Amino acid sequence: MKHMLKSLLAVSAVALTFSSQVLAQPKVVIGHFGDPLPYKALIADGSLNKATGWNIEWRQFASGAEVNAAMASGGIQISEIGSSPLSAGLSSGIDYQVISFGKVIDSSEALVARNGAGIDKPADLKGKRIAVPIGSTAHFSLMGALKMYSLTEKDVTVLGMSPAEIAAAWARNDIDAAFVWVPVQAKLRENGRVMITAGEVAKTGFPTFNAWVATNKFSAANREGLVAFLKAMNEINADYHRNKAAWNADSAKVKAVAANVGVTAAAVVPMLDGTTYPSGDLVMSATWMGGGAATTIKSTAEFLKGAGRIAKTADDYSKFINPEFAKAAAGK
Repeated sequence: MKHMLKSLLAVSAVALTFSSQVLAQPKVVIGHFGDPLPYKALIADGSLNKATGWNIEWRQFASGAEVNAAMASGGIQISEIGSSPLSAGLSSGIDYQVISFGKVIDSSEALVARNGAGIDKPADLKGKRIAVPIGSTAHFSLMGALKMYSLTEKDVTVLGMSPAEIAAAWARNDIDAAFVWVPVQAKLRENGRVMITAGEVAKTGFPTFNAWVATNKFSAANREGLVAFLKAMNEINADYHRNKAAWNADSAKVKAVAANVGVTAAAVVPMLDGTTYPSGDLVMSATWMGGGAATTIKSTAEFLKGAGRIAKTADDYSKFINPEFAKAAAGK
């Protein structure tokens, strides 16, 4: 009985110590989307908490417009955000900075036409109902696709919907087409066909990507944690591209991503493909932190202004990009 009491007291002491450590960690709210990315394998095992020293709360958003609203209200400190809403947010003066890049979008976002909607060629989109998360990278790609097809948003009925709403409307045959990302896009393809991907639209001057942003106040006070956070992102991204064959349905990492996203491990494998997840070297290259990203963001903002989506643009977007943390994370 005495030994049992000692064991219980020891277990209680360990539990109290662990609880105290967690409580001592600063709470950091990080925004993300519901699509599968390699870094989501790090969420379940708590390795990001350990690396950064933060007590991380992950908050999922349906679009970049929602991220901008949360950033503006102070509800989150760090987030993923697509290049189109990023351009809009920076142009409107939201108090955050770009600290790295999470992915270069290709086939993970696409325009899908529903079977039976009478859309056999681009011209058939005229007069059709196309759903898209408004203000997102997919929306930017849709505008680019319409321009390619010699159409405008006035030639179609653009319906602003979240990915979940798109899936429900698709099942009811309420929409004819949708530009959206995985995993919802994969569901649409079961009763539809891909007309064009974001990667194909990018080649015509409409590139899209996801950046990591952090509020200026948080960035100034959390250098060590941000460097550790980005280093973990770089490492998992590099591991995916270096060992893609090992990222199969039986791997623990893919299963962790699947559990986070809410789909099967087998479904995650093709969803991860077709997207570039930057390592530290790519992040610090001339295309991204080295200057190219500021040019891309500016051209995106100028297009959005011309399309009436934003009221103004900044003269220079390089002032919103802080390479300090990514450079340290890449060991540069």
